[in-house]
Amino acid sequence: MSPREDAVLSTMQDVPLLISRILTHGSTIHGSSQVITWTGEGEPHRRSFAEIGARAARLAHALRDDLGVRDDDRVATLMWNNAEHVEAYYAIPAMGAILHTLNLRLPPEQLVWIVNHAADRVIVANGSLLPLLAPLLPHLASVEHVVVAGPGDRSLLDGATVRVHEYEDLIADKPESYDWPELDERQAAAMCYTSGTTGDPKGVIYSHRSIYLHSMQVNMTQSMGLTDADTSLVVVPQFHVNAWGLPHAMFMTGVNVLMPDRFLQPAPLAEMIESERPTHAAAVPTIWQGLLAELHAKPRDVSSLTQVTIGGSACPPALMKAFDELGMRVCHAWGMTETSPLGTIARPPAQVEAGSEEEFAYRLTQGRFPAGVEPRLTGPNGERLPWDGESAGELEVRGPWIAGAYYGGPGAEVLRPADKFSEDGWLKTGDVGTISPDGFLTLTDRAKDVIKSGGEWISSVDLENALMAHPDVTEAAVVAVPDDKWGERPLATVVLKEGSDADFDSLRSFLASEGKIAKWQLPERWTIIGAVPKTSVGKFDKKVLRRQYAAGELDVTQL
Repeated sequence: MSPREDAVLSTMQDVPLLISRILTHGSTIHGSSQVITWTGEGEPHRRSFAEIGARAARLAHALRDDLGVRDDDRVATLMWNNAEHVEAYYAIPAMGAILHTLNLRLPPEQLVWIVNHAADRVIVANGSLLPLLAPLLPHLASVEHVVVAGPGDRSLLDGATVRVHEYEDLIADKPESYDWPELDERQAAAMCYTSGTTGDPKGVIYSHRSIYLHSMQVNMTQSMGLTDADTSLVVVPQFHVNAWGLPHAMFMTGVNVLMPDRFLQPAPLAEMIESERPTHAAAVPTIWQGLLAELHAKPRDVSSLTQVTIGGSACPPALMKAFDELGMRVCHAWGMTETSPLGTIARPPAQVEAGSEEEFAYRLTQGRFPAGVEPRLTGPNGERLPWDGESAGELEVRGPWIAGAYYGGPGAEVLRPADKFSEDGWLKTGDVGTISPDGFLTLTDRAKDVIKSGGEWISSVDLENALMAHPDVTEAAVVAVPDDKWGERPLATVVLKEGSDADFDSLRSFLASEGKIAKWQLPERWTIIGAVPKTSVGKFDKKVLRRQYAAGELDVTQL
């Protein structure tokens, strides 16, 4: 929006907010801070922020001079969390191109669709992921170059029609400084596609400005509040919404970064926590459930890790309490690809007594909205609902790091589907919940997952949290299934701990005890499963359970 002709303008300098400025700041002011990459054996690989800055400059020279990458070209990464990926995070957008992080857990056909839709020219890939990439290459119409970093079987690329380059050879003789261009801060910096749980994946493009402002918010004390005295274990993948903005935020404040590479199993995570002594970590609940089981089976000294950020899906209260007992304080956060992703974070108000039930209730919420995220709740007919902590509606948000449209493809107009964006431009999140008068969000369900039974709503999340508080339950997912009398009723799918003899009657009684769940909400249909299906980013994939039920593939008991 341009100022009106007679407006009084400020006397402030108009310096664009760019990724290159974050890189320059981090690699000079915080040059001694480190990116530590776990190798799985021996000493982890350590690279200072100053070295990251120099190598990012060398990568930018190589991309431009040797591979012909120009402004707005898409350069994709198919990589684990490691130092080379951080270098790409900075080099690609800082030079004026667009970083496109590829979700390595997506099905091959979705990856092909996404690469072609984005029109990626270059893919930077870890050698260990060549078995995934090589079969895709014949189907990737726009890709001209593949740059391979780290160990892996290069012979898998023999006969490929693309040019193949070794990462280290490509950057070896390049200058360690780069004249980063003065870009428009609204220019595209990075892109990420949604996981495509319904329909084709949708592309979200982040600007330099949105990433810069989001990084500042991540660093605020009411958000993650980390300093150069901290080390953050970044388990959340770099392909998942820019690793929740952590690699950018860390360069602003000098936080040391511990990257797990491909070693994401509970045992190596426990080992790296004990060895490298991180103070903070970020991941989805399924990662922490696995780590908790590992620590119970094989206790480790994890006392350094005092702050854990959990997002992606709701953290079960039982899991939060279990980590509290280990001295790890869980901080709930909410966000999505379209929100960069920080939307809320659950820091209880200062006046609430530490350790009290009131404080724990605040921590169980998805958290309070930061200044950059403006929320509202809408009812089924589009009416605005009050912030009273009781009125539940669909959450809509807007702000400087919130998507206002989806990428339509090269040369195509952006997409603003009516089910995703309101007429006045707000993002429809698809999440149903309440907002308290002091701005704390509590999500009760996804709009597509809420159970509509006899004209009333049942929260699948409430049922799941209550079930996972049972000592014999490892995981639980609840989905709506058709019912002749009530329209829909809940189906409880349960993963029991090894050796458990719990039966459905006892689980149902547990839910009914102490008023955990209203009697009319108790599931009649139950089934035991080996594991809850997960999406590519570790969330419960309920569409798989609904499909399995409809196909008669689940052994269901009706009480």
